[in-house]
Amino acid sequence: MPRQPRYFLPNVPQHVITRGVDRQATFFSSDDYVLYKRALLTNVDRYGAAVHAYVLMTNHVHLLLTPTAARSIPQIIQGLGRDYVQPINRRYKRTGTLWEGRYKACLVQDDQYLLRCQRYIELNPVRAGIVTDPADYPHSSYRSNALGALDPIIEPHFIYTNLSNDHTECRVRYRNLFELDLERHVMDDIRSTTNACRVLGNAAFTEQIEAMLNRRVRPAKIGRPRKTKPV
Repeated sequence: MPRQPRYFLPNVPQHVITRGVDRQATFFSSDDYVLYKRALLTNVDRYGAAVHAYVLMTNHVHLLLTPTAARSIPQIIQGLGRDYVQPINRRYKRTGTLWEGRYKACLVQDDQYLLRCQRYIELNPVRAGIVTDPADYPHSSYRSNALGALDPIIEPHFIYTNLSNDHTECRVRYRNLFELDLERHVMDDIRSTTNACRVLGNAAFTEQIEAMLNRRVRPAKIGRPRKTKPV
C-alpha cells in the first residue's frame, strides 16, 4: 500500500492527528498531559507554528496549527518524540515507540472550514462520551477559545478573531457555534480528508493548493480510462 502524501506549505493551516501504536494509551496520568503541553509549546516555539486548537485524548492527539516554514510540522512531531516520548519511556520503564509511525494531516481552508475543524477537535471528548460540555474537559483548547482561560499554547487564527473586534463578544460568538451539532457529512469530510492526508476545503482552494505545490492533491479517479472507438 503506497504511503499517503505529505504536503509541506508554510502559512497554510493543517489538522494533524497522532495516534498511539495499535490505538494504545499515550497518556497514563495527569502529569503526562502537563509534560506533553510543555513539550508542544517548546517545539512550536522552536520550529515555528501557531496552534489554534488542540485536544489530548487518552490514545491520540488532534492539533490545528499553521506552520511558518515548510518543514515546521514534521520537525515539531519529531521534537515531541524527543521531548515527550523519551521522558515517558523513562518514567514508566518502557521501550520503543509510543506513536504510530506516521502522523495524519490535511491542509485546511481558512474560512468556515477552519472553524468547523476547530469545533470538531474541541468536541472530541463530547463525542467520546467523556463529558457533556467541552468546558469540562481539561486537556483541550476549548476553555481558552470559548472562555478566555490563559493557555500559552494557543494563538488564535484570524478567522476566529474576526468573529468580533471585542474579545468578550468574540468568545460569546464562538460559544454560540457549539449550540448546533456538527453535521454528519461535515465530520465525515474532516475524518476522511485527514486520514487520507488531503485537502479540507472547496474546489477553488484545492486548485490553489495544487498550483502552489505544482502537483495533484485530489484522489485519482478509480478504474482504467475509457477506450474510444476509432472514427
